[in-house]
Amino acid sequence: MTKKIKLVKKFDAGEGINVKNASWTFGENTPKNFSEHVKRSVPFYDEGHELILQISDFFVKENSVCYELGVATGKLINKLAKRHKKSTKWIGIDKEIGMIKQAKKEIDSEFLKSKTVALVEDDLVFFPYEKSDLMISYYTVQFIQPKYRQEMLNMIFRNLNWGGAFLLFEKVRAPDARFQDITTSLYNEYKLSQGYKPDEIIAKSRSLKGILEPFSSSANKDLLKRAGFKDIITVFKWICFEGYLCIK
Repeated sequence: MTKKIKLVKKFDAGEGINVKNASWTFGENTPKNFSEHVKRSVPFYDEGHELILQISDFFVKENSVCYELGVATGKLINKLAKRHKKSTKWIGIDKEIGMIKQAKKEIDSEFLKSKTVALVEDDLVFFPYEKSDLMISYYTVQFIQPKYRQEMLNMIFRNLNWGGAFLLFEKVRAPDARFQDITTSLYNEYKLSQGYKPDEIIAKSRSLKGILEPFSSSANKDLLKRAGFKDIITVFKWICFEGYLCIK
């Protein structure tokens, strides 16, 4: 008797991004659709960029080396390169080659030709960082496996110059089950208001199981303090999304 082969069905998570259960990836067809998808998925996405641009003025110096960890399609690093002097070196790291290729299409060619912006395909956890005045993680660390996060933040702290800054934006879990139910419901309402269909919201949620692992606000701050940061302030907060400014 011939056995029937069960096909694993893919579902649309919006913007034509096809996903399966517990298998979200930033590769495959995600990079070409990512810019539009993330703007609709993350509240105040562009406003967060603008806040980072303004904060960067306090830390970017002549001949600074600055990093974006998880550069994605390069929208933020391109804005930063436009804002600051050409002597500043911007390094964008991403382990997905598809994102690096897409970023090369979306970042101004003059920045790539002059090497004002350098794009590197590598693993954030094991990358050999140079001494830096500014490091930025815009909704990236939440995708790093929890067992590697402390060591990664330790490396970030070690490789910041004294007086340098780390900007960490993350989705966060609520401190208890009741608040988690409320924040999840509010975030789902937000996505509905952005035009996502219920099936798309469910498909995205199912695909992120075991991939997106947000910590609570207090857990994130504990990680940062163990890494060595003492000066930490929340610079952005919207329900389950939070941004921290950490100064060495």
